[in-house]
Amino acid sequence: MIDAESIGQAEESSMAAAPREFATLDFLILMGRRKRFILRFTLGAAVLMAIISWLIPNRYTAATTVLPPQQSSVSSNLMSQLGGAGALAFLAGGSLGMKNSADMYAALFHSRTVEDAVIQRFGLMARYRKKTMVDTRQSFEWRSTVVVGVKDGLIRITVEDRDPKVAAEIATGYVEEFRKLSANLAITEASQRRLFFQQQLLEAREKLTTAEEAMKSMEHSTGVLQIDSQARALIETAAVLRGQVVAKEVQIQAMRSFATEDNPELLMAKQQLTALQAQLAKIAGAGQDSGSDFIVPKGRIPEAGMEYVRKLRDVKYYETIYELIAKQFEMAKLDEARQGAVIQVTDTAVAPDKKSFPPRTIIVVLVTLIAFLGSCAWCVFSERLERMREDPAARQRLDALRATLR
Repeated sequence: MIDAESIGQAEESSMAAAPREFATLDFLILMGRRKRFILRFTLGAAVLMAIISWLIPNRYTAATTVLPPQQSSVSSNLMSQLGGAGALAFLAGGSLGMKNSADMYAALFHSRTVEDAVIQRFGLMARYRKKTMVDTRQSFEWRSTVVVGVKDGLIRITVEDRDPKVAAEIATGYVEEFRKLSANLAITEASQRRLFFQQQLLEAREKLTTAEEAMKSMEHSTGVLQIDSQARALIETAAVLRGQVVAKEVQIQAMRSFATEDNPELLMAKQQLTALQAQLAKIAGAGQDSGSDFIVPKGRIPEAGMEYVRKLRDVKYYETIYELIAKQFEMAKLDEARQGAVIQVTDTAVAPDKKSFPPRTIIVVLVTLIAFLGSCAWCVFSERLERMREDPAARQRLDALRATLR
């Protein structure tokens, strides 16, 4: 008969012959033998991390929300009331093609001009203990975020600092410095149109002043010529039509930059231009287009009044151009005034009453879990290493590995 002692010796010899894989029961037995080490290591890591986490200073995050400017324009409702002025509005708004985007405003928040202004205003170089503006700017970008909402389109600005009041002040100052920058930038459609028509208005005023001075000089040198009311009305009508033809041609030229020849709006603009040219031809005579130096036929006005007609024609022409541009300039200013500030603050930054960092509980729990798993892994590894040392072949491989590492 085979007794229990012989069976135990056979099992020990088999275990010494080659290391066997750990089963679930073997793992639990090993954890039970090493439970004191696992408990001490895990508890020590938890206590140590708790102490370290309490030494980490609190950080507070202040947030503010702003509404970017809307690009809807009230001038589109007035186009039908201004006749030929709509062509010039199309040139300023359509050809410039300015589109407002919340992403563009968010990018401007991260511009060097705005960030440097915030750094200098709050003395962040000394607060962050940096020696250069580049390092300070990087630290500020790391402590601040500017995010555009996907659904609502609002811009949310957050600033992190150890002092909750300072965090709120920096967040508020961040928006204020951006407003100062945007005040010097024409980034809205209304601002672009206003600047465009402001420049055109100055040029039209100079030309009108020159024409009026020329007519006044002619009157002083030759005497004022009185022409009949029918001829005067004819001259004024021709000048107005010429101004409208020029504006319509500018509109068509601008539309061709993005529209095909089959575009309905382009076709309608061409038909309107043809009608205006036909009316101008009836008044000024055949062969007179919008670009030629048109003169009312000599048969309708006495020869002695031709010079007066030319001067009066120029004055009325530049008056028409000036009026059209002035209307559009006022419309652009109305749009700009309606938009008000470039951005509107919906939620003002306030001093937070709860820290945002560090999450001490989460840190301690995670470190404790990692320490427990690490201690268990170390126990398994050490156990496997001991069994390999008992096997002569495995021990030789370990010695070879040790020699290789040396």
